[in-house]
Amino acid sequence: MRLQCTPTVFKCDSTEELRPKDGIIGQDRALSALKFGLNIAKAGFNIYVSGLAGTGSVNQKGEVQAIGGINEKIEGFFEVCRAKGLNGEQGALIPASNVRNLMLKEEVAAAVKGGRFHVYPVSTIDQGIEVLTGVKAGKRRKDGSFTPGSINDLVQKRLASLAEKLRDFTRGEEKEGKANGGGK
Repeated sequence: MRLQCTPTVFKCDSTEELRPKDGIIGQDRALSALKFGLNIAKAGFNIYVSGLAGTGSVNQKGEVQAIGGINEKIEGFFEVCRAKGLNGEQGALIPASNVRNLMLKEEVAAAVKGGRFHVYPVSTIDQGIEVLTGVKAGKRRKDGSFTPGSINDLVQKRLASLAEKLRDFTRGEEKEGKANGGGK
């Protein structure tokens, strides 16, 4: 079974008549991740999301799970990078459990061997964070905090700061509501 499309549904005779689409085209989740990475405002820890590609899914424990079509995905991204010009910073993060399935084309393998393209196997999200940032992700300590100076420590501190600002903001609304005769 396959989907068939009649040419009459298109409002053009050829692709030459189509105007280029403005904006970014892609899967919603991938675009959200890209925008997130590009908009990180913490100085010194901006993730260069357009240099490395990632593929896979993650379970509730933060473990990166195996995926299908690993060779085709790496080779496809390699082709895009090669067309733009290999600069030695491009590559792909892949599930470590897929390494045994790698059978890359010779030109991709040669680029990896020569350091012009990279394949980074990761088992956990924390390993991926370390590859992307060059900073340790950090381990959770007995008191619930993370290794000082680690990415997870910085994230935890930033979230605590945002939570405090939200509490201060809502306290201000409560005070304003009471002053105006409403509220609690």
